[in-house]
Amino acid sequence: MNSKTFIFAGASSAIAISAAKQLQAEGHQIIGLSTKNTPNDYNEFYTINKYETEYFPKIEAQIDGIVYFPGTINLKPFNRITIADFLNDYHINSLGAVAFVQAYLPNLKMSKQASIVFISTVAVTAGMPFHSSIAMAKGAVEGLTKALAAELAPVIRVNCIAPSLTQTPLSEKFTNTPEKLEAAEKRNPLKKVGSADEVANAITFLLSEKASWITGQVIGIDGGMGNLKLM
Repeated sequence: MNSKTFIFAGASSAIAISAAKQLQAEGHQIIGLSTKNTPNDYNEFYTINKYETEYFPKIEAQIDGIVYFPGTINLKPFNRITIADFLNDYHINSLGAVAFVQAYLPNLKMSKQASIVFISTVAVTAGMPFHSSIAMAKGAVEGLTKALAAELAPVIRVNCIAPSLTQTPLSEKFTNTPEKLEAAEKRNPLKKVGSADEVANAITFLLSEKASWITGQVIGIDGGMGNLKLM
């Protein structure tokens, strides 16, 4: 297998680190970008101030795939979510993804089989209380996925995964006691909370040549949460 180079934004996330390790084990090179310092898990690493165009490092080489990991979990009753909250979630989840793609689109066009992967949430399709802000922001990401997939075909594939609750530091407050974890598991059709590795499996698959005929898709990695209702 030929070695490829991928860029991960939000490289400090547990899912990003898991995906990087999987790809590195296959001989690929991973460039990590993060507002936090996590240099040891990547072949190259850049600490940036924000996920905005002017902060992304200039890279001249060919890039074979990019993944945008940054996200928020801002769960509140609708009447307690401020306009500033909505704008912040939209900026981090949606506009950051736009800036990231625009920054490295010329690099992706150098590759014969490039791939873009975005991260959404099951809350966009399932409809969940207290998820108004994040569902709106990630809904925009899903729309971006399909629009870009159409615009960039056949040169670059664009897909999105939509996980349910996953055990990571970002979601720790929802699973940090046995009672919370059990409640979360009971709500899921497969009676489990996902792991970072399980979500990373889907990301690395979409980046690979095995997914060469897949584009414009939003794929639920959610234990059935987005489509099933068990009685």
